[in-house]
Amino acid sequence: MAKTDLLLLALDESPALHLMERALRVKYQTAISNDTQHLSRLLQENNPALLLVGERFDGHDGLKIARQLLERFPTLPIMVYTEKATPELFQAILQAGVVGCLAPPLRTDEIVNAVETSLRHASRLGDWLRREVKRTTASLKQKAQLSDAERARLESVFNNIHDSVMILDQEKMVLLVNPAMCRTLGLNPKTALGKPVLEVITHPDLIALLARKNGGDLLQYHEVSFPDGRMGNAQFTEIKDVGYAITMQDITYLKELDRVRSEFVHTVSHDLRSPLTSVIGYTELVERAGDLNESQRDFLKRIQDSVQHITSLINDLLDLGSVEAGFDTRRESVQLEVILRYTLDMLQGQIKTKRLKVQTQVAPALPAIRANPIRLRQLLDNVVGNAIKYSFNGGEVNISIVSEGEQLILNVRDNGPGIPAEDQAHIFDKFYRGRNITEGVTGSGLGLAIVKTIVDNHQGRMWVESVEGKGSSFFIVLPIRSEMTQPVKKPA
Repeated sequence: MAKTDLLLLALDESPALHLMERALRVKYQTAISNDTQHLSRLLQENNPALLLVGERFDGHDGLKIARQLLERFPTLPIMVYTEKATPELFQAILQAGVVGCLAPPLRTDEIVNAVETSLRHASRLGDWLRREVKRTTASLKQKAQLSDAERARLESVFNNIHDSVMILDQEKMVLLVNPAMCRTLGLNPKTALGKPVLEVITHPDLIALLARKNGGDLLQYHEVSFPDGRMGNAQFTEIKDVGYAITMQDITYLKELDRVRSEFVHTVSHDLRSPLTSVIGYTELVERAGDLNESQRDFLKRIQDSVQHITSLINDLLDLGSVEAGFDTRRESVQLEVILRYTLDMLQGQIKTKRLKVQTQVAPALPAIRANPIRLRQLLDNVVGNAIKYSFNGGEVNISIVSEGEQLILNVRDNGPGIPAEDQAHIFDKFYRGRNITEGVTGSGLGLAIVKTIVDNHQGRMWVESVEGKGSSFFIVLPIRSEMTQPVKKPA
């Protein structure tokens, strides 16, 4: 398959640069900039799909470079790489208009996924307009001044875009609408042009998308469900000096795949659980049938432990499959500190057994977040449970929750064995366990994978800081206004 998208990497010489270049060149064309002058020349000579710039590049502030470039190329998606992610940096990134951020630990699949997400969230129409404006040196607002041949060429491209597209002026009056959008919404282009968008669009999901943008929401996508079962992924994007663009892609096939996968997982789980329940039942009956010698009791205990481990693994797989499929649409107002208290109450037995000192620092008057309380309880059970599990007897666990801007920051720190540097890039992978875990500490290797997926589904971010032999610190950042990004319920 031809590699059509060009990605510019503006980073100082480092192992991270070479890792990103190797990860991305499999699917994309890549070009590496050595300094700011070289970067400027590459931007003038090419039409990059995305720019990845270091927090520090060629002795300059990477965010300042990004802001300057966005003044010149407003539709260019820009990502920032930082050696250490902090809440202050996230706030600065959002203010700069950057679409994404990468930070260690890095894995090739996470690099590719982050880039693909940024490209998907950047408006396809915005990318097209940027390329067309560069070739014709005019914006859509100057379209009337173009020659008849150029106008026909632009209209031909616009009308043949496969995705549904609608262009609005700065007063949100309909300027252009392509045939795909007309077919999707059942519009007559002759009567739609020149009208306010809310008089043309009546679909409640699209109206909610427009309301989200008016409310200052930073995310620009929304799932749209149609009565006939079709599903669309819509974006509402501002275009400088023009107005706005509404674009939508058909994702019905992807949603059907999610539904089939969910049904398959639940069917398999039922078929596995039934015989396991029988095995557990019969092992409990064996001792009632007669006396057992010491070896027989030991063998029976091993069987029971193994079956319990398999059952726990199946439950974790079901949870992970359900979260990954995106079927957890429940959202309500949740106080994170209240859920933390329930988690600590449940884990009191383990805390007392290991004689741990658990300290909590919860900021007063924390705002509620819109979230799935069951998933947040699962998240806290796993993260706090891991800190307790891996702490040494008589050790200490510190938990803090603070509010910064429009987000809550949860930090869980232990003084256990820590995570080797070479393992930190993989701890959120399924079935991965650190090589320094002592024998006898059980686990499926799915807990952190489940936590990471829950955080992602709540539009949050998670990372770890750890030094081997000195403990680990897990950070989870959750947006307070996550009701804005609540997924739309799937059609029955």
